[in-house]
Amino acid sequence: MALTSGAMKITFCCTDTKAEPWLQGLSAALPGAELSVWEPGAPVADYAVVWAPPQQFMDEQQGIKALFNIGAGVDALLQRRLPQGARVVRLDDAGMAVQMAEYVCHAVIRHFREFDGYEADMAAGRWGYRKPRLRSDFPIGVMGLGVLGERVARALVQFEFPINGWSRSPKAIDGVRAFTGAEQFNAFLGASRVLVNLLPLTSDTTNLINKDTLARLQPGAYVINVARGAHLVDEDLLAAIASGHVAGATLDVFRTEPLPAGHAFWSHPRITITPHTSARTLREESIAQIVGKIGALSRCEPIAGIVDAGRGY
Repeated sequence: MALTSGAMKITFCCTDTKAEPWLQGLSAALPGAELSVWEPGAPVADYAVVWAPPQQFMDEQQGIKALFNIGAGVDALLQRRLPQGARVVRLDDAGMAVQMAEYVCHAVIRHFREFDGYEADMAAGRWGYRKPRLRSDFPIGVMGLGVLGERVARALVQFEFPINGWSRSPKAIDGVRAFTGAEQFNAFLGASRVLVNLLPLTSDTTNLINKDTLARLQPGAYVINVARGAHLVDEDLLAAIASGHVAGATLDVFRTEPLPAGHAFWSHPRITITPHTSARTLREESIAQIVGKIGALSRCEPIAGIVDAGRGY
């Protein structure tokens, strides 16, 4: 159902994103709204749909009510000086959680069932089997239990692996052994052989997957990073794999994207890389969520997904 919007002004400022499909969807849902693609010097809007906007946008949009971030992560947005009083609103899910669960389950099972090895055997014309491995020997630690992390943990439970979950605040998820806060972080690592990172990127979590963290994982560890590249110290992962303590990794995010030519991850035989595609923003679902939240805000109703800039998520 379309939402009557009056003279509401909405501007679109999303780096590396085609504006027209978004504007068409917003226009259909918000008839009468004044929609525009932001340009320097543009008037202040009521609301903005953003992804990695420049600082000039922030400086010129003083008085804007809310910024709707079209990705799951808000770290790039929070690096800017925000318009005073503006709320930052993230997408709650918008179809990303099930995609993330698909990606992580695929990566876990591919490693556990040694499909990389079978693929190499087939390519070499070898027909052979590997000894089945026990799920009990592969406890999985999901680091970060927000909307995406919880969905991933619940999906992994279905495959009957032991599942650990670590979060800053207490979380209770059926089938998941919970670890909370800094005081239980090392115990969480020690209980895990496969580490799945779904944390937000903050000053506290930057470089969190380093040589000390990796060393605390169980021997033969495996790392899956689907959060942000800056969580991982690349050189420490390469060293841990070379030492044999870490068996390999699946990485979807990198410090510099696209991943620079010549980076060691491109050709490493034990590292699988993908181009930041684990969970893509689905436009129709995102527009429906943004429109619903704009409607609630206009009625002075509470909404989910408001970011605490102090915490960084």
